[in-house]
Amino acid sequence: MKSSNGFYKLSMLQCIGFGAGDLAQNLIYQTVSMYLLFFYTNVYGLDPAVAAIMFLIVRIVDVIWDPIVGTFVDKHNPRMGKYRAYLVLGGIPLTGFAILCFWNGFSGSLLYAYITYVGLSMCYTLVNVPYGALNASLTRDTWEITKLTSVRMFMANVGGLAVGMGLPIILKLFDPAETTDMSMSDDAWFYTMSIYGVVGLALLIFCFTQCRERVVMDSKETENVKVADLWMEFVHNRPLRVIAFFFITAFGLMAISNSAGAYYINYNLHGTAGELSVFMGLGSIPAFIFMPLIPMIKKWVGKKGMFYIFLATAVVGMLMLYAISMIDALKDHMWMVYVAQFVKSTGIIVATGYMWALVPEVISFGEYTHGRRISGIVNALTGIFYKAGMALGGVVPGLVLAFVGFNSELPEQTAFARQGILWLVAIIPAALLLLAMFIISRYELDDDVIDRINREIEQRHSRS
Repeated sequence: MKSSNGFYKLSMLQCIGFGAGDLAQNLIYQTVSMYLLFFYTNVYGLDPAVAAIMFLIVRIVDVIWDPIVGTFVDKHNPRMGKYRAYLVLGGIPLTGFAILCFWNGFSGSLLYAYITYVGLSMCYTLVNVPYGALNASLTRDTWEITKLTSVRMFMANVGGLAVGMGLPIILKLFDPAETTDMSMSDDAWFYTMSIYGVVGLALLIFCFTQCRERVVMDSKETENVKVADLWMEFVHNRPLRVIAFFFITAFGLMAISNSAGAYYINYNLHGTAGELSVFMGLGSIPAFIFMPLIPMIKKWVGKKGMFYIFLATAVVGMLMLYAISMIDALKDHMWMVYVAQFVKSTGIIVATGYMWALVPEVISFGEYTHGRRISGIVNALTGIFYKAGMALGGVVPGLVLAFVGFNSELPEQTAFARQGILWLVAIIPAALLLLAMFIISRYELDDDVIDRINREIEQRHSRS
């Protein structure tokens, strides 16, 4: 159904179907973000600095690979759908590599770790870039995009909750002898990731069945798309540059904080696997309260106002975590840690969740200025910055842990090592949050502007 040409109305089933794609990707990539570094250092046997370098190199590969995928997606029209086809075509190998990343058959082999992690990252791009472009192909309607993003991020955080809270519980089921730490059992990690991977693939297939591409570039124009368009789009599309830098900052702070969570609970607070499950789960729970309210909150305070409020909320939560952890009389009260984690997560979830609604806006802005709706190229570019931010979750924690002398063989870390873990949980992410607030202040496409742009584009199409 549509209200006018290009301004399609989306049913709730369509929104849920689209959101299932993000839920699926989060079951895999959030596991990588939160736990792969921990698995590499504590189970697989890699040195933290070696793992950090590997995370950096994989991201360099992404810088080359993502534009190629974006260009390929924009230039081709598979029979199964321009964008949605890759949910299946890329989803199958993505599932395989995700499972192999958490297999310890070649324990300590750096070559095996590189092959599986590079393969995982490349297949993730093959799913994520077309999935992001699919978002902009469903409708031009700003309100519908806001609703779609709200449902999408609600479901994405279902995936985050299933990983953050659920993974330690499932590991425990496969390794019941473990009592105070994340499981060190090779089989437990492999079986757990196998479950998450297969469920994720089923959700990608469901997403494929529910999405219909309606707002896409004319097939006659696709033959002119080339990799160089990514650079030209970045240079000439100022709103795109703003959200690109916001992506790397926002996802960087989130990835750093998430990667350090298991270390923080285990070594700073000496918590149990159950307490780690609650702590990591609180990274997603606020989504179920606030994501459905995004359309209303945005209507009250505006787009930028919403970003400012929730980014500031996240800073407050991180400062609470730091203060609680530094005061001996407080850090024994785990409920206070949970409250601080909830406050921090509330701010991060809303800010990083809604920013996906900005991607269709910058795609429309580019179409308005140069006449081509190159969704794949734009999502490849945002994907580079998104993954660069996520890479910080592996590179920065690995380097900081190496600098402060973290030793996975020791049950009790030095005071300096514990302080380094605390930097990763609170201080470094808080600094990045302040930077993110400045970056988003430069974004200039409010709702009235983008609605006018979309209607002018539709008028051009109707005249041609």
